[in-house]
Amino acid sequence: MAQQNKKNNLPPNYDDLKKAANRTANWKERLAAVEELGKWKSEQTIDILTHRMEHDPVYQVQEAAYDALKNFGENVHMPERKTRDLIKDTSKVLLRIKKSLPADHTYEEFKTKLQKTRVDIYDTYKGDKGADFDQWLEDQWKSMPSK
Repeated sequence: MAQQNKKNNLPPNYDDLKKAANRTANWKERLAAVEELGKWKSEQTIDILTHRMEHDPVYQVQEAAYDALKNFGENVHMPERKTRDLIKDTSKVLLRIKKSLPADHTYEEFKTKLQKTRVDIYDTYKGDKGADFDQWLEDQWKSMPSK
């Protein structure tokens, strides 16, 4: 009977949490979903947490999923932090955005356009870089060629 309870141990808002855990444009929602799912041990939550741990582009979300799985007693290993593009071809996308703006555009205009057109990239790097995000993005912007 205890084994049966473990399999059905799902939060009442499981479907919403599952969607939030896979929402690409909001790392904070993914993190909150992972933290909540980490309170409910079941095959379904373990599957979602394992996927987030192995594939989330934001390391903080990976860590939270890893911690939850460890607390469940799962035999998991913390993935290494990515050092390259967190999202494929980010540098190409950033360059495209820069070239789409007028030659005399400001960094703020570039940042705003990135946030509006590629919220997934903006959000993922903001989550990964934390307080260093603005400096990192400005450095990327400065290092790219102008038109």
